[in-house]
Amino acid sequence: MRTHKGAFALIALLLWLFATAASAATPRIGVMTMQPGEIFFERFGHNAIVVDDPDAPAPLSYNFGFFDPGEPGFIGRFVQGDMRYLLAVLPMSEDLTYYREVGRGVSIQWLDLPPAQATALADALALNARPENARYRYDYFTDNCSTRVRDALDRAMGGALRKQLAVRSAGDTFRSESVRLASPASWMWLGFDIGLGPYADRPLSRWEDAFVPMRLAASLREMKNSEGRPLVLAETQLLPHRLPPEPPDAQRRWWPWLIAGLLLAIGLRWLMTHKPRVLGAVALPLWSACGALGLVMAFLWCCTAHIAGWANHNLLLFSPLCLLLLPGAWALLRGRATTRFHQWVRIAIVAGGVLACFLQLPAGAQFQAPWIALLLPIHAALAFPARRA
Repeated sequence: MRTHKGAFALIALLLWLFATAASAATPRIGVMTMQPGEIFFERFGHNAIVVDDPDAPAPLSYNFGFFDPGEPGFIGRFVQGDMRYLLAVLPMSEDLTYYREVGRGVSIQWLDLPPAQATALADALALNARPENARYRYDYFTDNCSTRVRDALDRAMGGALRKQLAVRSAGDTFRSESVRLASPASWMWLGFDIGLGPYADRPLSRWEDAFVPMRLAASLREMKNSEGRPLVLAETQLLPHRLPPEPPDAQRRWWPWLIAGLLLAIGLRWLMTHKPRVLGAVALPLWSACGALGLVMAFLWCCTAHIAGWANHNLLLFSPLCLLLLPGAWALLRGRATTRFHQWVRIAIVAGGVLACFLQLPAGAQFQAPWIALLLPIHAALAFPARRA
């Protein structure tokens, strides 16, 4: 009997030692979030998954945001919307060096994942980081550094993360987030707002909202793990943020644009009757800019894989037809009259602006109210001749 009791005690001790060893070897998983920077491709922030393996000399950062602008064909693929990014793994301390130098804040959320899920995630990331697996086709909104972090976590959690996020909506859109985060750089947010089509204006679920690293971090704070406990076990600031803060949410108003459009239209009508040569000097760059932007939007739609720029209703306001008006602007500049063809082209551009107004009516339409409010009065003012003083 004593022999059996001793055997049972030995077995229990071995099982306890095995369980303790297995628990000790379980890696800690963290999501590291970097605040926006000042360079244009840093405006959206960044993130990475940290694996702190007790058997490894230091925590590792799995970073999906690496690209090489010097590789052959990079510029051509960028223009065509066929960019290639890759997953790189490096010591967390090394990954933090750059952010410390440029003053970008970094925080880490340590996750409460069951041991099996944490181990599976660490193994999957190590496999993904191999050279033959590391590259992926990048998309600004649906397949970027942040969505790769989100998807890796969701796979490890057996789909529990997506289940919690897919049914919620904060009302954000790809356009609203792009314009908000790019707002410190005027040329950048204008480019997003003009160049994005209706694809960018559907309300996003919290799952889709996670293409922004800071949104993903905010969502993780509310999530539960697969066992019902809070997913975020602890959150720590690793580096202070020394740059201007992330732009806040702000409702976009169209009426200031309308006031500006009406005032400019009145000024153009006055020039038409009193200073036709000055009108030509103003119309020439205006029509050149509108026509050139229209050609770019048409190129994005017809000749690239940038799906977010397809079927852009702004083509009705920044019309390529404006390029046909350049000879007439040059004639005005030289004090000569424009042709009847020139006037019909101007009327056609106004008709396109009116059509853009009607395209705003359906639910989920492309948001272009500010541009309609600004440009339609200007196009209308230039469309019809006026009696000169």
